[in-house]
Amino acid sequence: MRVEGRIVQWDDAKGYGFIAPSSGGPKIFAHARAFGLRPRRPFVGERVSYEPGTDAQGKPRALKVLSLEPKPQAAATAGAASSAAGGRSAKGRGASSRASGAGPRASAGAAGAGGKPGASSRSSPGSSSASSSSSSGGVWLIPVFASLVLLTHLAWPIPNGLWGLYMAMSLATFIVYGLDKRAARLGHWRVKESTLHGLALLCGWPGALLAQQLLRHKSAKPRFRRVFWLSVSLNILGFVLVFTPLLSPLLSPWMAQWRSIGG
Repeated sequence: MRVEGRIVQWDDAKGYGFIAPSSGGPKIFAHARAFGLRPRRPFVGERVSYEPGTDAQGKPRALKVLSLEPKPQAAATAGAASSAAGGRSAKGRGASSRASGAGPRASAGAAGAGGKPGASSRSSPGSSSASSSSSSGGVWLIPVFASLVLLTHLAWPIPNGLWGLYMAMSLATFIVYGLDKRAARLGHWRVKESTLHGLALLCGWPGALLAQQLLRHKSAKPRFRRVFWLSVSLNILGFVLVFTPLLSPLLSPWMAQWRSIGG
């Protein structure tokens, strides 16, 4: 027996929520696995149907949850059909107005309307190039930081494994960015922003910069960008403090042990 209800609480990060039955009664727990494979994530207010069941501890939970909302593809098809019908009626009105002697005015209006899209299309490449340049403004930091590491190594030798650490973490960060972009496009579970910031802080920020530029992912959200650049600054500051003489009197015993392991 299936029961209809509505999602009244949902946590994407934890992957579970609660459904309130339409017939009344207490809310029932629903895990993300109960929804199976679906193109979009559950959301608060979604109408669903489910089979009542229990978990291993005997607590009630919803099983085999199905959405009762109209499919996005069907809604898009209906919208396209209505817009097409509106376009045909507009064409009919235009033909009747031309037949009644409004042809010159209609053609002048069409010419004026045509000028506006042209202006917007001419301004569009400039705006896109501006956004592209703003998103790529930080890539120059990668060769600058590499030069800093090289000069530091020549002045005060650093462990050989540090290069490998930055390369490995950058590769891993680039892959995680790619997976998160794919999940966003398909409507699947996303990678937490705190995870992306943590990878950037732990020497993966060069890969994050490349992913933001090449994949066009997380390159336009102001709050994310502010926290990201804070993690980059902390990583570079930590490198300077650890591998230059600023803190060498305090860190020399640990550095000697690390060099012996890395060498």
